[in-house]
Amino acid sequence: MTDIDKKDGPADTPPAGPEAIKAIPVRHYGRYVSAVVALALLGAVVYAFSQGKINWGAIPDYFFDDRVLDGVGRTLLLTVLSMAIGIIGGVLLAVMRLSKNPVTSTIAWFYIWFFRGTPVLVQLIVWFNLGLVFEYINLGPFYKNEWSDFMTPFLTALLGLGLNEAAYMAEICRAGLLAVDEGQTEASHALGMSHVKTLRRIVIPQAMRVIVPPTGNEVINMLKTTSLVSVVQYPELFRAAQDIGQTSGAPAEMLFLAAAWYLLLTSVFSVGQYYLERYYARGSSRSLPATPFQKIRANVLSLSNRSKPKGGTA
Repeated sequence: MTDIDKKDGPADTPPAGPEAIKAIPVRHYGRYVSAVVALALLGAVVYAFSQGKINWGAIPDYFFDDRVLDGVGRTLLLTVLSMAIGIIGGVLLAVMRLSKNPVTSTIAWFYIWFFRGTPVLVQLIVWFNLGLVFEYINLGPFYKNEWSDFMTPFLTALLGLGLNEAAYMAEICRAGLLAVDEGQTEASHALGMSHVKTLRRIVIPQAMRVIVPPTGNEVINMLKTTSLVSVVQYPELFRAAQDIGQTSGAPAEMLFLAAAWYLLLTSVFSVGQYYLERYYARGSSRSLPATPFQKIRANVLSLSNRSKPKGGTA
């Protein structure tokens, strides 16, 4: 048996990998041009307003005036109560619309068709002038009075906005109810649950994920729509700003003041809508998107980590 001599060859070396590619980012010159144009237009608008004959100092002077704050409170009260009427009425109308009873479904369809087909401003004026048709309101032993005394500006605004909102909420609720799979209803009926209990315990909780986002938009829209009730002499925010503008000699400035208050209130409502949507989205997605505060915290932590020196000390 002879030994076979093996020649010592060079050590095995790993094959050289591909050369590193130096990526050069694409320059989007159109973005730079559009950004410059947008900033130029914004600057022109700001300059035009700064040079206009507007007494900007009058806005902070009256921003927390008692009449303005009272108008803000009335606006919020009217918004909440009108939306409560609209949501309750919308749920009932949606259930009626989906009913197999042709009478109730037809009544709900007619209601939605009528109130969505006429402007809310016209409805407010009609409610305010229904005394031409109904001279008295007679509820038997409970209440009896003249229509003009019964239909106050507040009640006119509440009925006009609330009943109109019910027509829109009915379609939103109907879309949410139809979004729930029919198998959920069939399973609950198989377990012996009644139709009302099925709606309350099974269908409506699942439909809320679809109902909440457009309902939040309706709340914000209702907040702004309350400005229309000034035509029926209800002293909400817009009416208060108009009255102050007439007495102070600064009508345009008070309109900007009212716009600032509306922007502030709608911003607060938008934050509430965001967290409400996040609450009802828990069962639809495995991981919820980060909140603005969580995003800010993550960015701050990432910046602080980058600023720390890497590697050990020599």
